[in-house]
Amino acid sequence: MYVAVKGGERAIDAAHAWLADERRGDRSIAALTIPQIREQLALAVNRVMAEGSLYDPDLAALAIKQARGDLIEAIFLIRAYRTTLPRLAASNPVETAAMAVDRRVSATFKDVPGGQILGPTFDYTHRLLDFALMAEGEEPQPAAGAAPAEPAAPADRVPHVTGFLNRDGLIQPEPACDTPPPDLTREPMELPAARPLRLQALARGDEGFILSLAYSTQRGYGRTHAFVGELRIGTVAVEVDIPELGFAVEIGEVELTECETVNQFTGSKTEPPQFTRGYGLVFGQSERKAIAMSLVDRALRWRELGEDSAGVPAQDEEFVLMHCDNIQATGFLEHIKLPHYVDFQSELELIRKLRAAAASDRQQEAAE
Repeated sequence: MYVAVKGGERAIDAAHAWLADERRGDRSIAALTIPQIREQLALAVNRVMAEGSLYDPDLAALAIKQARGDLIEAIFLIRAYRTTLPRLAASNPVETAAMAVDRRVSATFKDVPGGQILGPTFDYTHRLLDFALMAEGEEPQPAAGAAPAEPAAPADRVPHVTGFLNRDGLIQPEPACDTPPPDLTREPMELPAARPLRLQALARGDEGFILSLAYSTQRGYGRTHAFVGELRIGTVAVEVDIPELGFAVEIGEVELTECETVNQFTGSKTEPPQFTRGYGLVFGQSERKAIAMSLVDRALRWRELGEDSAGVPAQDEEFVLMHCDNIQATGFLEHIKLPHYVDFQSELELIRKLRAAAASDRQQEAAE
């Protein structure tokens, strides 16, 4: 047994060395640097930060490099590192109405105070490969007559679009909550889960899984028809209360994507007909995830809104929350490739006994 263990250790060391060699790739090509990944693969960095629950572009870029571009493995690395960090303080809720906006669009109103800001988006690009990007040392030039980049809107010009509906009582107001929400990263999730806990789980959830659930609601597997009330991307200040000073101090900024969807609601015994909201908030520029999150959030609100459940996956709280985490899913899925020799041998022996018993029965029936 000792020889087998030592042999296993040597094999694992060799596998690690081989992985490092594969990660480096062709030595004639310059190695990727962390700044290159952070600046030029920013959307991948943003996903790792969002689903890893740690806002640090440099560490996310390092994790992507270490994981050879496997984003789920990079998220795993970030989460593992996050557990080693001390919790120094809890920040105040960020004020997204004071966001320095880079992108802000609404599908519900054409003209909104502050204007529609297209920002950096793939929405209007042709899905054609741009071979100019393969030119070494050359940057593609903007098209002739292209307008310069739109500046970020001042913080006092970006009120939330849903606020206009709220003034007329046409949208359900969000209830005030003075108690801190539970922390999913420090306490195990219990079902049924309150909406703040559900939103945390969705924010950390796998983008592909959340996207598929959101798509299912649009195809009819859920009684919602959503409009994007507002989608905004920009930076917000993070503040922490300092007891010794008696006031909050800004400690930095984070980039966020926020989405509020507006959904029809026919009313209930206690609520008049009005619009309701779905909500998504994600680190970085992650608008696909934020929109999908808001759709699934609204689907999960059926019970608190007094609606009847359609019995679809997106409305099943346990199904959604217990399966959206890609790290838990990966761990459970990939553990089956580890040694299960004893388990398999027991099942193999059982199958042999069953086959022998079946063969004996057949022989007995033939003899009769």
